[in-house]
Amino acid sequence: MNQKLVLVIDDDDGIREVIQICLEAIAGWNVITAASGEEGLTLADTQKPDAILLDVMMPHLDGIATFQQLQTQGKTKHIPTILLTAKAKISEQKQYQHLGVTGVIIKPFEPYDLVAKIRTMLQW
Repeated sequence: MNQKLVLVIDDDDGIREVIQICLEAIAGWNVITAASGEEGLTLADTQKPDAILLDVMMPHLDGIATFQQLQTQGKTKHIPTILLTAKAKISEQKQYQHLGVTGVIIKPFEPYDLVAKIRTMLQW
């Protein structure tokens, strides 16, 4: 099995840490993290992750703007991106799906559910 590399972009230190531990311990994936959209764009370009988990609500460059910038770059536009959001309204989720993201995961989440949802969305 090839080792997957997942980039987690979230401004909340605790959330990043929980996601990293879940993905490494439960799924066995390698995880790199970014605390901002800007840092995430740089890491996506240089590290070429297999997938990105991207928080929607962040200061400065939010998740939607970060995703849109990823889509403009040849090296990053094909990376599957899953949005993480506390906004649970179906209408908002559908709006996000229309952007071209791979999926949407609602926070808070259960660790095992998170890995299962990611595997399903990415067909890993």
